Amino acid sequence: MYVVSWSVGARAHTCGHILRGLFVHVIVTRRESAERHRSVTTDHAGPVPKDMLDLKAHCCPLYSGLDSPLIPWPGLKFACVRILELYGKVFGQEELCELIIRKTCGSCKCTKDSHDVLHEEWVNVRDRLGFKPVQDPDKRVSKERSYSQGYSWVPPGLPSHKVEKYFNSLPSNKVPKLGTAGEKYRDKQVVVQLPKQDLALTYCKHVEQRHHQSYEDFINARNEIALDIGYARECTYHVECPKCQKNVEPGEIGVFASKFGDTVLWHPTCFTCTECQELLVDLTYCLYEDHLYCERHYAQKFKPRCSACDELIFSGEYTKAMNKDWHSGHFCCWQCDESLTGQRYVLRDEHPYCIKCYESVFANPCDECDKVIGIDSKDLSYKDKHWHEACFLCNKCRVSLVDKQFGSKVEKIYCGNCYDTQFAARCDGCGDIFRAGTKKMEYKTRQWHEKCFSCVVCKTAIGTKSFIPREQDVYCATCYEEKFSTRCVKCNKIITSGGVTYKNEPWHRECFTCSHCNTSLAGQRFTSRDEKPYCGDCFGELFAKRCTSCVKPITGIGGTRFISFEDRHWHNDCFICASCKTSLVGRGFITDAEDIICPECAKQKLM
Repeated sequence: MYVVSWSVGARAHTCGHILRGLFVHVIVTRRESAERHRSVTTDHAGPVPKDMLDLKAHCCPLYSGLDSPLIPWPGLKFACVRILELYGKVFGQEELCELIIRKTCGSCKCTKDSHDVLHEEWVNVRDRLGFKPVQDPDKRVSKERSYSQGYSWVPPGLPSHKVEKYFNSLPSNKVPKLGTAGEKYRDKQVVVQLPKQDLALTYCKHVEQRHHQSYEDFINARNEIALDIGYARECTYHVECPKCQKNVEPGEIGVFASKFGDTVLWHPTCFTCTECQELLVDLTYCLYEDHLYCERHYAQKFKPRCSACDELIFSGEYTKAMNKDWHSGHFCCWQCDESLTGQRYVLRDEHPYCIKCYESVFANPCDECDKVIGIDSKDLSYKDKHWHEACFLCNKCRVSLVDKQFGSKVEKIYCGNCYDTQFAARCDGCGDIFRAGTKKMEYKTRQWHEKCFSCVVCKTAIGTKSFIPREQDVYCATCYEEKFSTRCVKCNKIITSGGVTYKNEPWHRECFTCSHCNTSLAGQRFTSRDEKPYCGDCFGELFAKRCTSCVKPITGIGGTRFISFEDRHWHNDCFICASCKTSLVGRGFITDAEDIICPECAKQKLM
């Protein structure tokens, strides 16, 4: 938010009179707000001239003031050119306004229309150009006619009912409908395309007396052979548009320019300046080599334009710099406003500075001698520190470090030897120091020279390859596997995956097999004999007791019950009476040769 407050200590008279006893104080306050605006409040003893305080037409951003000893108002900030002009009149410093405006308008980067404070009311382009009023009422433009139709301007030559048809052919943002962006666009183009300083000597401040006649000759010649205002009318026959080379059809609205003849017709959107491609404001054009131009770019075909004051240069002597043209006195230092014509200067942020100002504002102080490093000196920098070339020395032995390796410690710089002697770390491999510029390999709290960072077994440099640390040593992957990886007790090869453990010993799955039939025992039940594993079948066949009855091995999962008598053994299910087949488990029995019988069968047999 910008607030400009005024306090007037004496009665102000009408515009143009000398203000006496007037004290003006400007307070500018800047606040960030989602919507920026300016407000003006007055507190005075009498009426204040409207032309001095009406800031509605001015959108120049707040300027932060000028640090120049020429300006008698320290800390003054200008909201727009109007305020500056008022200060110049009040304090009798009008000659400074020119200098300040030139600098202000160059720094704020706003468009030229932001500084045109000469037309705050409705503008009739014909009046601005100094043309005589047209006699034909159909080609006459007036504020009343334009406003009555809802526009700030309507094309001459068209009856009211066809004006809407004309504007429908233009981009909506360029239609000068009241209260829209199109109205602002038209106002802007009036200022840009028809600068007042190109139209009359009255508005020029830098055309010297001896060039007044040249100026008038240029204006007269331009007005006679080039400058004119076109008019719109309905096309009655097929005609090719000179710009797009497409036909303007009968019934369409076209634009005529009398200096091109009555048979040449443009589409409304094609009636543009050849240079800037903008719609020619209010159909005002200049003819040059059979092309349309706005007045600004037409004038620049013949005369250079000063980039500072925006006036045409009629003097044969002027300055060319930064790919721009300048009056000789207008190409100045951005800081002190001293002329740079014929002087060396430095560009910074697209602004020119004299050597003195550049060095005082932008040059770096030397970290060694504290003197400014001028533009003719080489500026050596490291970590936001700067040195003259002659001051870039080792802090200990004072040898020059230019184009040499150096180290930094506690904001001081040292040559390689001095840095190594005092501060360099040492390699955990060889114990030597790390010299300046030497590549260092680090892992956790340890560090090595690149050549020392090697496998402890094969001594091969690891570099950026993968490695495996173990205690205080590092190993390449191959040596680590050879030295520490688990090996199968059967084949002695490294187990990379899927191994099994038996009696705390590692086996490949494919190596852990029955000692008799070589069937894999991984995931299977097995038993052992003499420290060797056997599958159940092989163990039974080779080592288990056999049943006296069925002659099969007596096997089973741990704790299997069976019957033993003398040197004979039976499965529980096989321990039955040989005669009646009754189970004898838990009962008495009688042997009968190789058979066993129950007591009942024994009695019967004996009877």
